[in-house]
Amino acid sequence: MSELPSIAIVGRPNVGKSTLFNRLTGTRAALVSDLPGLTRDRKEGEAEIAGHRVRIVDTAGLEEGKPGSVSDRMRKQSESAIEAADLILFVIDSKDGVTPADEVFGRIVRAAGKPVVLVANKSESRAGREGFYEAFQLGLGDPVPISAEHGEGIGDLMADIAAALGVTSDRGERDDEEHAPGEEEEDDEAARARRPLRVAIVGRPNAGKSTLVNALLGEDRMITGPEPGLTRDAVATDFTFGGQSIRLFDTAGLRRKAKITETAEKLSASDAVRAIRFAEVVVLLVDAEHPLEHQDLTIGSLAIDEGRALVVAVNKWDLVENKQKVLHEVREKVATSLAQVPGLWVVPVSALAEKGLDRLMKAVFEAAATWNKRVSTPDLNRWLKEALERHAPPAASGRRIRLRYITQPSTRPPTFVAFCSKPEDLPKSYVKYLVNSLRQVFGLPGVPVRFNLRKSDNPFESRRKGRS
Repeated sequence: MSELPSIAIVGRPNVGKSTLFNRLTGTRAALVSDLPGLTRDRKEGEAEIAGHRVRIVDTAGLEEGKPGSVSDRMRKQSESAIEAADLILFVIDSKDGVTPADEVFGRIVRAAGKPVVLVANKSESRAGREGFYEAFQLGLGDPVPISAEHGEGIGDLMADIAAALGVTSDRGERDDEEHAPGEEEEDDEAARARRPLRVAIVGRPNAGKSTLVNALLGEDRMITGPEPGLTRDAVATDFTFGGQSIRLFDTAGLRRKAKITETAEKLSASDAVRAIRFAEVVVLLVDAEHPLEHQDLTIGSLAIDEGRALVVAVNKWDLVENKQKVLHEVREKVATSLAQVPGLWVVPVSALAEKGLDRLMKAVFEAAATWNKRVSTPDLNRWLKEALERHAPPAASGRRIRLRYITQPSTRPPTFVAFCSKPEDLPKSYVKYLVNSLRQVFGLPGVPVRFNLRKSDNPFESRRKGRS
């Protein structure tokens, strides 16, 4: 990937950083709510400034906290983003004026020695306009009054960003439509083929998803710890593994709906489900000490229902004593409880010890290749003829059901259409026989297969109608 200029959005909690991130990137990738501290990990997206692509980084709110606390880890993540940034957008809530916390973190930003644009958000109200003037005392230059929520002042902000980056501003407008978390919608087939492989890491809270993401990235990018629920929104990060570009989504832990009570967790759950829907491969991370509980299977079924390729990763494998026995039991349970997709990949890993990562990514690549697999129409119809000869379809009302032709209209997942004389009378057991045979003959394990029946016209009936 080419290096893009990096712009970090920083400030204390609930000043509108994520709203500004969404506004600049033209997405709804970052969770937005009145709840302070909703963002905990760095979230990245791309924007266009004066005709140049830039990387925008949304950060957790800068808060003081005891060493080792969640607030302390959030602050360190934000400080890492500041250190790596080419430009800093320091955001304050102009309705509150300049608070003591703004002054503390203003000093941190000044000490970084990076170019800074001071953003006075929520300036659309009278209180906001009054508080705007207090921003001058921070010593970070002239503040830019904006309303990220309503889009006011964004043009002026873009011009100041362009000036700070040393480029001329000829910015065009972008559509603010819903896309996959952290990325733009692309309809062009060639563009889709060039973009990174989208992989979502999902599972119950505290299964080690953020630890696995950090291990794959080779850096402490996500906040981790023993506290369940540290990750709240789906955080997209681009990296390269084995020469393959990947967009990795770390998601919030998914619990049973009845147990989700807090607003933040409800937002997190919806964002995680959205990440599954926009992923190509879903890695279901389960805890080896409590593998494949009911919620794990529910999440796996959701990914399958959405038509995604699924890989089951068994984490904390270094803590398992009888490894062969446990692995056999997990594979048996996957085969019986997720039987709608036989041949799912099951890979033991240790995210903390960084073991099994190569095997996991090999499974991810194989799953993606199978998910994109296409079978030629002549090969399909030769297979259909042989399948019918081995096991002919049953008769319905004394008349034989005929399957005349099959084709594959699409991939992602592999989807087949067979033309049948009486599709409504063909038993589900016979359809299952055909699908299992398809999987075996053409090598389609571990991914959903769509098999649709269409009614084919009776040529003799058409002739009779023509003579009448």
